[in-house]
Amino acid sequence: MKATWRGHEIASSDRTVEVGGYRYFPRDAVRMDMLRPTPKTDSDLACPHGVQFYDVVDGAARSPRAAWSYEAPQASMKQVDHWIGFWEDVEVR
Repeated sequence: MKATWRGHEIASSDRTVEVGGYRYFPRDAVRMDMLRPTPKTDSDLACPHGVQFYDVVDGAARSPRAAWSYEAPQASMKQVDHWIGFWEDVEVR
């Protein structure tokens, strides 16, 4: 599986996990240099899994909150603890 944005490969792995219709990549398979943590919103703080969203960036180009990670997941999301999910204009296939 690969995650791409604006022609850039952000992640690539054959060890992805699908949960709730979203594909998660192990952190070591993700170009973390293209992700910038976003400030947490009230909704983020209410998330029971300790969500952290990231902007996907390349130079001046930015896709806000297009990636996330659960940093304190409860049992239902434990299999993707600290893994990275993508959405919005990041293509995963």
